[in-house]
Amino acid sequence: MDDSVVERLAQLEDAVHRAADALGRLREENAQLKREVRRLTDERRQVQAQVDAILKDIAKLELDKQE
Repeated sequence: MDDSVVERLAQLEDAVHRAADALGRLREENAQLKREVRRLTDERRQVQAQVDAILKDIAKLELDKQE
C-alpha cells in the first residue's frame, strides 16, 4: 500500500478508538444521569407528600377555627 493510505488508515483507527472511548464515557454519564433523575424524582415525591400533609393539617386547623 501507499504510505499515505497506511497513514490515513492509522488515523482512521485512532479516530475509531477515540470515538469508542467517548461512547463509553457518554454511556457511563448517561447511566449516572438516569440514576440522578430517579433519585430526584423520588425526592420530589417525598417532598410533595410532605407538602400535601402540611396543607391537610392547615385545612383542619382552619376548619377548627370556623366551628
